[in-house]
Amino acid sequence: MLELKTPQEIEAMGVTGAFIAELLDDLAGRAKPGVNLLDLEERARDLVAERGAESCYWDYAPSFGRGPFRNVICLSVNDAVLHGLPHDYALRDADLLTMDIAVSIDGWVADSARSVVVGVPRPEDERLIECTERALEAGIAAALSGNRLGDISAAIGAVATDYGYGINTEFGGHGLGRTMHEDPHVPNTGRAGRGLRLQPGLTLALEPWFACGTDKIIYDDDGWTIRSADGSRTAHSEHTIAITDSAPLVLTRRDHNAVPAL
Repeated sequence: MLELKTPQEIEAMGVTGAFIAELLDDLAGRAKPGVNLLDLEERARDLVAERGAESCYWDYAPSFGRGPFRNVICLSVNDAVLHGLPHDYALRDADLLTMDIAVSIDGWVADSARSVVVGVPRPEDERLIECTERALEAGIAAALSGNRLGDISAAIGAVATDYGYGINTEFGGHGLGRTMHEDPHVPNTGRAGRGLRLQPGLTLALEPWFACGTDKIIYDDDGWTIRSADGSRTAHSEHTIAITDSAPLVLTRRDHNAVPAL
């Protein structure tokens, strides 16, 4: 079932989204050579607790995981792209770090991910991150009332194809609101003009993620961390958005616009 949100509920999700944007800014500034992933996890926990937010990841136990997740943020390095389990690892120069977090404030969830290069970047990593960011913006631009869900997926996939990256369809975007995962699923590729018609009040997390060399994935022994099957570098960008009767709102930017009437 789809749950359409009121303008007031979207505004509440925007409060959560702005906090997430600030948290990711903070962690991105701390992600330097020598910094341990566990230090970033601890900082994220402190910020979540200080804000009075609730982690959507803590005790998360989906069918693909191994036991409940006992961290507040996913930290994935280099060939790891999704659900990276924070562990004792000191970041190195030129590491590609993806940070993904979802929290709830006053019962309303937002979800966002960002990839950054630690230290001196490699051009191929900058290109990969740029692709995920451009794909995300293309998906957002297609998220107009009256369009179809396939228009979003097709826009995301077209950017990846232009860059020459493969597209995995096992994991993608999703609805969210009162909980972290709601209907519908939003694949990172699809056919324009197909699928659910977008309506004002629909809130979605769009999250293009790609690997340089493959669209296949493997799991670490921890049961959570997902990597590219060929060991190639990966990147992931995600925003929470709301469909309105005009332009979509990006709720996980600090500067997201005031909520218009739906």
